[in-house]
Amino acid sequence: MKRARGFSLVEVLVALAVVAIALVALLAAAGRMARDADHLRELTLADWVAANVLVETRLREPFPRLGRSEGRARMGPREFRWQRVVQNTPEPALRRIDVHVFALDAGSDDAPIHSLVGFAGRP
Repeated sequence: MKRARGFSLVEVLVALAVVAIALVALLAAAGRMARDADHLRELTLADWVAANVLVETRLREPFPRLGRSEGRARMGPREFRWQRVVQNTPEPALRRIDVHVFALDAGSDDAPIHSLVGFAGRP
């Protein structure tokens, strides 16, 4: 009588456990990648909002008035809240423009998700 060749039940269970662990790890990595892609998309859109606010400020007022202003902007599928702060610099003919972009649902105490600094000078 020939002995039957094949895998034992223990070998099949060990192989199944290895495959299950690998699949769980792959699913976790795919979830992280999706979250990271969404976060990166949000940061990119916030950067575009900040750049737009900075350019609009320079176009409207080549030498902007000192102070703080706020507004909202829609970029792509998301809406953001921005804050612009214009300050003096040690050089009298130059002003610093800080633009901070917040998620729309963020409170006033929350940190901005993106900030951009620019300068404007007297012509």
